[in-house]
Amino acid sequence: MTIRYLHTMVRVLDLEKSMEFYRLLGLEEIRRMDSEQGRFTLVFMAPPGQPECPVELTYNWDGDAGLPSDSRHFGHLAYRVANIYETCQKLMDAGVTINRPPRDGHMAFVRSPDNVSIEILQEGAHLPPQEPWAGMANTGHW
Repeated sequence: MTIRYLHTMVRVLDLEKSMEFYRLLGLEEIRRMDSEQGRFTLVFMAPPGQPECPVELTYNWDGDAGLPSDSRHFGHLAYRVANIYETCQKLMDAGVTINRPPRDGHMAFVRSPDNVSIEILQEGAHLPPQEPWAGMANTGHW
């Protein structure tokens, strides 16, 4: 049996706001589909050079009333970055709450505008602890 990863889908309430968040993470739009009949838009975003690893943003034109809202089976999306401190600073400067700061120079968590948990991991070895991250407390949950 052969299996191949395709994508992770998340429903979004504000397509433009969500796309801007994923752009801040460094993803870019690689494909889009609008369905007049189904009244939805699918936007696939992936890290540059990694079109095989997309997140599918699903926007229902008429809202999500009547759709299941139970997301307890979804954990998080995870992305590896070259410098976790620079990434978290960029997100924080744009108004994103750093729910779990990278105190260890290795791992952080943020949430998308649609409350999707995003894990950010440092590429390679942990960076040495540095402020403001080393002393920053957790905010909310992830």
